Amino acid sequence: MRLVVDLTRCQGYAQCVFLAPEVFELHEDEALLYNPAVPDDQLERVRQAAAACPVQAILVGQEASVGAR
Repeated sequence: MRLVVDLTRCQGYAQCVFLAPEVFELHEDEALLYNPAVPDDQLERVRQAAAACPVQAILVGQEASVGAR
C-alpha cells in the first residue's frame, strides 16, 4: 500500500508516530520521516494514524495515488 504525507500540512503533532512507530518517525523535534511503502503488517496502524492526524496530512492507498500527482 502506498502512503504520502503532505509535509506542508504536517504540524508535528506526532499522533502517527505513536500509532505506527514502525512506519513514522520524528527526526529531532519536528521533521517527520516515513516509509512510503507500508508493510502489510502495518496497514491497520497506518489507517488509524491517518484517521488520527489532526490536520489530515496523511494519505493512504488510493488517496495517496491521487494526492501524489
